[in-house]
Amino acid sequence: MTTPEAADPHPPTTQLPGPHPPYGTPDAPRIAVRGEAHLEVDPEIARLGITVTARGRDRRTALDDLTRRNTTVLDLVKNYGDAVERLETGAFSITPELTRHGRGERIRTYHGAVRITAELADFTALGELTTRLADLDLTHIDGPRWTLRPGSPAHRDARAQAVREAVQRAREYAEALGTTLAALVELADIGAESPTAHPPAPGRMRSAAYAMAAEADTGAAPLDLEPERQHVYAAVNARFTMHPPRL
Repeated sequence: MTTPEAADPHPPTTQLPGPHPPYGTPDAPRIAVRGEAHLEVDPEIARLGITVTARGRDRRTALDDLTRRNTTVLDLVKNYGDAVERLETGAFSITPELTRHGRGERIRTYHGAVRITAELADFTALGELTTRLADLDLTHIDGPRWTLRPGSPAHRDARAQAVREAVQRAREYAEALGTTLAALVELADIGAESPTAHPPAPGRMRSAAYAMAAEADTGAAPLDLEPERQHVYAAVNARFTMHPPRL
């Protein structure tokens, strides 16, 4: 009768391959570089903030006036058709103002406000629209604020240029050692592009569209607005291996 062999209390372990070291070896030296790109491009969107206000001795009067002015603003902006990409109503408020003197709390008047945001992609209509809005009673204009769309090709172009710069810089280091690149080891996006506000570059973009409407209107002349150039930035870290140089 045979008996099973006793289990080995210390069975052999399988050695798993460890991670590659973050440094190079004599047979595969590594180069770590940083690639950056700075682009200056025209804006794609102009954003206007419009605040319509009203006052009244009683709540109903303030609300009626605010509704009428809000409708006037919306109709005016919508008249520009496809030039307006987005029209949104934000905050709405009706607030009582109390008297400062006397006994008890008495409402002196009511204040109403509506916040509207309009985004335009056709800048030729922007100057005229801004002037006509500013000519309305109790209407405050904030802007224009120039920006790029989130999916603008300018962001992609900046990232691609940053990668090309990293490759070119690594090649220059390798050439300085009398060798060439062998392979890409790592490519890391270390920062998203960030458009920032800068003074507008030379060049004029006049508000020339909708001339017939401007001539028919006896209001103020359209503003001549200069689009503000946008600066896009991208950066990457890259690691390459190169063929062993002869030192």
